[in-house]
Amino acid sequence: MRQFALFVSAFTVLLASLAHAQNQVDIAAGGGTLLSATQPTDSANLQAPAEKNGTYINLSGDVVGAKRHLGLQLETAWRYHKGNYPNNGEKYRPFLTDLNVLYQPRLSKKFSADLMGGLGIATTRFYGLSSGPCSNPVIGCINYTGSNHFMEDLGAGLRYNFWRRFFVRPEIHYYHIQNNQEFNSDNVFRASVSLGFTIHRN
Repeated sequence: MRQFALFVSAFTVLLASLAHAQNQVDIAAGGGTLLSATQPTDSANLQAPAEKNGTYINLSGDVVGAKRHLGLQLETAWRYHKGNYPNNGEKYRPFLTDLNVLYQPRLSKKFSADLMGGLGIATTRFYGLSSGPCSNPVIGCINYTGSNHFMEDLGAGLRYNFWRRFFVRPEIHYYHIQNNQEFNSDNVFRASVSLGFTIHRN
């Protein structure tokens, strides 16, 4: 979570400094799922499973300049319920956190596009069986192990301002997760829909 804390700190400082420059500031939350290729012999050969399915919650914030419609976006998404990792009885929960350059061209009075690309960290937490020493977690007791991977990402969304400063945004994200050996592919897609609010308009 150090990487996530670093991203949040950097974005907070940037947000505070740019808000005074009459830039647009947005926040959004949504839900979706992961999509990934599945090999038919995953279970038979005890291969790593596909990283897909499940309900993913996402939070994002962005700052966009008034003139060129360019800005920065910070986003994180995580699996709401732990998944069952096959063959060893563990449960897992992925987190996908990225910092993007955002281009937001206006298409009409109500519609605009969100086009983004950037870098981030893919973290997967693995939770052991309940018989471990942290089956009833206390302060200082960590009941999971984590695996972190550097990733690149691309995303696109169509934003519709349906009422005042509120908008809805269906979107698709592509993640290239470096050395994602816990799963059978380095390439993952996330499809989601976000509900957002414009705090400050340019």
